[in-house]
Amino acid sequence: MAHRPTTKQSGAALIEFALVAVILVVLLAGIFELGRAFWFYDALSKATRDGARAMSVAKVATINSAGVPAAKTVVANAAIAAGMNTFNSSYVTVTCLDTSYNDTTCTDGMTTLGGVRVEITGYSVSIGQTVPLIGNAVRVINLTPRTTMRHML
Repeated sequence: MAHRPTTKQSGAALIEFALVAVILVVLLAGIFELGRAFWFYDALSKATRDGARAMSVAKVATINSAGVPAAKTVVANAAIAAGMNTFNSSYVTVTCLDTSYNDTTCTDGMTTLGGVRVEITGYSVSIGQTVPLIGNAVRVINLTPRTTMRHML
């Protein structure tokens, strides 16, 4: 019967695997968290595009009284549908642009409306909250997508 010689390296592979596994798990958690933040940014970007599209075809006669609230609702509903349950229309800013694309106040019946801008302000995502990376390290990333479109009507 063959007898294996005992060496001092019999548990080295297990220790090496444990060290590499910890690094691998931290990397995978980081990839997951950054992917989640990118997914939220993309969803908010699409939501602002939907809100700007709604504003671009809003009637000038009621652009402030009906168009702005409708665009904010469209953005908020799209964000909530994407899984951002804490999102509401207070994070949405709608700006009217004059014919030279300078910021102006949205007013019903305005005659110099050239475009609209819909943007998200003040909304943030915490990285390291879903999957803790190292201890209680949480990094907050502000998401501020915006979309500008020409007014069509």
